[in-house]
Amino acid sequence: MEKLDAIAALGALAQESRLDIFRLLVQAGPDGIPAGRIGERLGLPLATLSFHLNQLKQANLVTVRRESRSLIYMAAYPTMKDLLGYLTENCCRGDASACRIGVCDPPPVSHGEDHEAPARTRVR
Repeated sequence: MEKLDAIAALGALAQESRLDIFRLLVQAGPDGIPAGRIGERLGLPLATLSFHLNQLKQANLVTVRRESRSLIYMAAYPTMKDLLGYLTENCCRGDASACRIGVCDPPPVSHGEDHEAPARTRVR
């Protein structure tokens, strides 16, 4: 991943609503989620949601497909993987086993737990 791409991706994720959207899409898997359902789950008005989804799309963090009248958004897993690789490529001077603190180890995968991004009530 080029440095500029990493900056664009990190910049897009540096906003709370966009990070919530991206986490929700990652959790949804490759089938994605219709835009309306994302807005419902996170309590975002359609115009606000559209803006944030566009920012994530411009950073290549999400993709979109049309199914009849619905727009289905999906996390761009290759970009996510590239970003994680970019951030950790020199972890512990390139030898993660030398750290002995587990910083570069992926977190354990928990089965049966629901890790949805929390819905928040927006104050208007």
